[in-house]
Amino acid sequence: MQEREIHLRDYFRVVVKRRNSVLTFFAIVFVVVLLATLSATPIYMATTKVMIEKNMSANIPTMNYYYFAYDPDFYETQHQLIRSTSVAQKVVKILSLERDYERYMKDSGAGFNVISGTFRWFRNLFSVFTSVSGISRAQNSRENSAEDNPDELLARADNLARMISASLVVSPIKNSKMVNISYMSTNPELAALIVNTVAKAYMEEILDMKMNSSRLAMQWLTQKADEERVKLEQSENALQEYMRKNDIVTLENRLALVPEKLSEVANRIATAETKRKELESLYNKVKDLSRSPAEAETIPAIASDPTIQSLRAQIIKSEQNIAEIAKKFGAKHPVMITAQEDLKGLREKKEQEIRRAVETIKNEYDLAKANEDNFRRLASQTKSETLNLSERFIQYEALKRETETNKQVFDAIIKKIKEQSITQDVQTIDVWVVEKAEVPTSAAKPRKAFNMLVGLLIGLFGGIGMAFFIEYLDNTVKSPDEAEKRLKVPVLGVVTLMKPGETTIDEIVMKEPRSAFAESYKAIRTAVMLSSASGPPRNILITSISPEEGKTVTSTNLALTIAHSDRSVLLVDGDLRKPRVHKIFGIENTKGLSTYLAGASDSNIITEGVAPNLSIIPSGPIPPNPSELLGSGRMQDLIALLNSRFDVVIWDSAPLLTVTDSLILSKTLDCTILVAKAGKTTYESLSRGLKSLKDLDSRVLGIVINALDIKKTDYYYQNYYHYYYADRDNPDKKDAPGAG
Repeated sequence: MQEREIHLRDYFRVVVKRRNSVLTFFAIVFVVVLLATLSATPIYMATTKVMIEKNMSANIPTMNYYYFAYDPDFYETQHQLIRSTSVAQKVVKILSLERDYERYMKDSGAGFNVISGTFRWFRNLFSVFTSVSGISRAQNSRENSAEDNPDELLARADNLARMISASLVVSPIKNSKMVNISYMSTNPELAALIVNTVAKAYMEEILDMKMNSSRLAMQWLTQKADEERVKLEQSENALQEYMRKNDIVTLENRLALVPEKLSEVANRIATAETKRKELESLYNKVKDLSRSPAEAETIPAIASDPTIQSLRAQIIKSEQNIAEIAKKFGAKHPVMITAQEDLKGLREKKEQEIRRAVETIKNEYDLAKANEDNFRRLASQTKSETLNLSERFIQYEALKRETETNKQVFDAIIKKIKEQSITQDVQTIDVWVVEKAEVPTSAAKPRKAFNMLVGLLIGLFGGIGMAFFIEYLDNTVKSPDEAEKRLKVPVLGVVTLMKPGETTIDEIVMKEPRSAFAESYKAIRTAVMLSSASGPPRNILITSISPEEGKTVTSTNLALTIAHSDRSVLLVDGDLRKPRVHKIFGIENTKGLSTYLAGASDSNIITEGVAPNLSIIPSGPIPPNPSELLGSGRMQDLIALLNSRFDVVIWDSAPLLTVTDSLILSKTLDCTILVAKAGKTTYESLSRGLKSLKDLDSRVLGIVINALDIKKTDYYYQNYYHYYYADRDNPDKKDAPGAG
C-alpha cells in the first residue's frame, strides 16, 4: 500500500510540474471542440414508426413470394429495400424535389449559428449589390432554363435520390416487428415530410414489385405453355418411332441380367481391395523393419509364426542352460563354448525365419494386389460389354425421359397458370404506418452538452497524457532524490532558480548573506566539510559536464561561504580557456595560473583581500596549451605551496566532457564536485562524466544541482524552501504564534 501511495504521488507531481502543458492542451482542445460545436449547423431528425409483417396466408408460387417467405434475413432485406435508390426516387417524384428542394432549404429558418449567420449576412449583402447590377436576374434566368431542361432535372433527381438513400436510417425495434425510419436535415419540416413520404413510397414499391412479378409470371407461363406443348408432341412421336425400329422389348430382358453380374464383380473387387489394404498396411510396417529382426519380431503377424515361436522357446531354454553351465564351469570351458555356439545358431536361425516371414508377407501382398487388378480388369470388360449392349437402349431411355419431362413441365405450367389467376391479387407483405413523423422541435446534432463533455475529457486526459509523455522524454536532472537514485552519487546541495530581475547570483553570498540562495551554499559547505571523517578536503575541484551549468558561480559562492567560517580560502581560476573569476571580482588578469605554470612569473600571483579570509589566483592570459600546463611539474609544486598557506583551495575548471583539463586536475586534487544544471544536464552526460572520473580513480565528492525551479519540483522541496528560507528573505518578519 505504501508503494502504491508513492507511485500516485509521483504521478501527481508530474501533472503539477507540467501543469502549463496540461492546461494549454486542455484549452486548445476545448476551444476547438467549442468552436466546432457552435459553428456546426443544427440538424433535425424526424422518425416514423412502421410495422412490417409477412402475409403467410398468401400461397403464391412465384419467385417473389418464395424469396420473401423463406429468406431467413427477411427483415434485413426489407430494411435494405427501404434504403434503396428506387424508393428514394419515388420520394423525389412524389414531392417534386428536383424542382422544389432549394425552396425547402431556402425557407428553412434553422441552422443559425455564429459562423453561418455571419456568412448568411454577407451573402444577403452581396445579393443586394448583384440585384442592382442585374447579375441576380441573369442568374435567375439561368436557373429557370436549368429547370426547364429535362436532362438536368433527371440528373438532379438522381443526385437527390442518392442523397436521401444515403441519409436514411432504418432501426429495427428489438423483439418486435416495428421499424423506425429516420431522416436528418437542416430543415425540420423537410425531414418530417421526407420520412413520411419514404413510408408511403416503400409500400408503393412493394405493390409495384408484386404487380410486376405477377404480370411477368403470367406472360412467361402462357408463352412457356405453348412451347412445352409443341415439345411434348414431338417427343412422343419420336419415342414411338424408335421403339418400332429397335425392338426395345428384347433389349430390356438382356439388360436385366447385367446389374447382377456387375454387382458380383463389384463385391469381389471390394473383397480383394480390403485384403490388399490389410496386407499393404502390414507390409509397410515390416518392410522398414526387415533389417532389424528384433523390432520386426514385435509385429503380431511375425510373432505368431509357429517356427519363430518354437525358435524363441529354444533360445530361452538355451539361455537358461548357459546360465546353469556358467555356475559350474568357466567361460572358456568346452561345454560353455558349445552351449554359446548353439545359442548363436538358434538366434541366426530365428533371424532367417523372421526374414522369411517378411518375404512371405510381401508375396501375399503382391498376390492380393494382382487379384485385385484381375477383378478390376474383369469389371472393365463387363462394363464394356454392357455399354455395347445398351448402346441402342440409351437413345430409347433418353427419348422416354424427355417425353416424361416435357409432360411434367407442361402439366406444372398449366397448374401454375390456374393458381396464379386465383392468387395474383394477394399481398405477400403487410405494411402499416404506426406513427407518423412529427416536425422535430429540437436539433439532433450537434449534441452540445455531449460534445462539451467529450472535449473536456479529451482535453484533460490528453493533456495529462502529453505531460507524462514529455516527462518520459525529459531525461535531464530534475530532483536530488532521482539523481542520487540513478547515479549512485550523493547530492551535496541544491541551488534554486533565481527569478528574472533579481541580483546576479555570482556573488549572492557576499551581497545577500541572509538570502535563500546563500543558505543553499551554506548547506553545500556543510556537506563538503563533513564529507570525510578524517577532516574536510583541502583541494576541491569544481567542474561541470558542459558550459553554462553554473560551475564558476558555485566555485565563487562556495569559496565565500567557507571563508565566512573563519577558514583561509583560496579560489583558483583553473579554467584556462574561458576564465570568469577575475571578471566577477573585478581584478586584473595580466598574470596568474597560466603565467606561473609557464614559468613567466613566480608565486606572487595571489590577489589577497578580495573578501575576508578569501584570496584569488586568476587564470592569467589564455595559453595555447592549457592541458600540458595543468599536467606539468610546476603544478605539483604550486599545490604543495598553496596547501601550506591556505586551509581550503577551491579550483574552478573547464567543463569535463569538453576538454581534458578537469580530468588532469581531478587526478591531482583531493576531490571533485560536479555541478549539474536542472532541466539542462542529462543523466547520460553525467554518467559519462562520472565514468571518466572513475576510470582515473578520481574521488567524486558529490553533485550540486544548480538552477532548480522550485515550482516544478516536489511538494517536499517547496515546503522546505518556504519554511526554511522564507524568513531569511524577510529578516524583519516575526515568527507566527506556534511556529516551530
